[in-house]
Amino acid sequence: MKIAMIGAGYVGLVTGTCFSELGNCVLCVDNDVEKIKKLKKGIIPIYEPGLDELVHKNTKAKRLSFTSEIEEAVQVSDIIFIAVGTPPRENGEADLSSVEKVSSIIADVMTEYKLVVGKSTVPVNTGKWIKRTMNIRNTKGIDFDVASNPEFLREGSAINDFLYPDRIVIGVESERAKSILYELYKPIDAPILVTDIESAEIIKHASNSFLATKISFINAISILCERAGADVKKVAEGMGLDKRIGSDFLNAGAGFGGFCFPKDLSAFIKIAEDLGYDFRLLREVEQINEEQKKGIVKKIRENLWNLRGKTIGVLGLSFKPNTDDIRYAPSIDIIGELIKEGVKIKAYDPKAMERTKKIFPNITYCKDAYEVCDGSDALVILTEWDEFKNLDIKKVKDLLKTPIIVDGRNIFDPETLKEIGFVYTGVGRK
Repeated sequence: MKIAMIGAGYVGLVTGTCFSELGNCVLCVDNDVEKIKKLKKGIIPIYEPGLDELVHKNTKAKRLSFTSEIEEAVQVSDIIFIAVGTPPRENGEADLSSVEKVSSIIADVMTEYKLVVGKSTVPVNTGKWIKRTMNIRNTKGIDFDVASNPEFLREGSAINDFLYPDRIVIGVESERAKSILYELYKPIDAPILVTDIESAEIIKHASNSFLATKISFINAISILCERAGADVKKVAEGMGLDKRIGSDFLNAGAGFGGFCFPKDLSAFIKIAEDLGYDFRLLREVEQINEEQKKGIVKKIRENLWNLRGKTIGVLGLSFKPNTDDIRYAPSIDIIGELIKEGVKIKAYDPKAMERTKKIFPNITYCKDAYEVCDGSDALVILTEWDEFKNLDIKKVKDLLKTPIIVDGRNIFDPETLKEIGFVYTGVGRK
């Protein structure tokens, strides 16, 4: 099939590339001319494992191409995916101005039937607004359908999530749209849930909000564990063995981040408010997440007594491993608070340092974890990269000025580190 992917950000680029890998002809569009120039040269603007190889493979096979001309993409495509940004406004609601603009352009330039599919995470009833906008601008009376196909991609495993998903959700209003999307996803072996558009739109926000709730729940439990002398990892293991609960997203730590969970949580609260419901549960999920980050700073303070003038080594800047994304990352808030208290920061992350330099240009960025440890008064773990789990811990102890570790991701065993001579503090650990 001929596909236009409007928006070559994280979702659009990964999704478009994967569709081309399935044998479709995909044209990715973005109004960022410099980004398109780089993509045409094979320069990938984001880090996602395996994406670089797939982009080059499918570009070479002429199944994947890039343009900044949306009109061109509309004309040559059968299916148009809208994957533009929907950033949060100050009140939490999503800014849908880019979705409206794209919908208007599609209606203005289309000359034959098009299936327009919402891929961006949007509030419920956005599909209705896309259809209304296109009907008003569609002065030639060209037939079209609007559908919703929310994405469930996790940064760091997005390609696998696309090709081997738990489920595919499509919200449609016509048999024609349903048939086209069924054919498009035919190569993927996964259950397809067909709903109305409104249900599909809510499924995405409800899913992310539930997962965020699960994280905040176990973080709240971690506080109880610390006060009671219990171990949150054992508690989470016991909970996770219950098939009704499951073990995923029960890892206590420094809090969740990334662009999706905080943004979608805030947006869903606003959606509920607009529908006349105060989603107090989700407000508390947000609050627990904020308190969890403050709790890491408190643990550092309790271990070092006075912070001013101390040097703290930070391992991990991205909000999770296998990505360079620092949007809403706990590390940003935690480092910011430490700097306010007069702390000198030494930091290392395998992929996210260049992005972090734009926020904190004056902290010291190191070539590896051991350089971070050298001369630091304490070591703080904020992202659970595998390479941090495999550090020579005795070497770490020798390099640190004082053998203090605040493990914001519980990657180490407390007893092992205490036997070696560390003052170790985890999250919800004995």
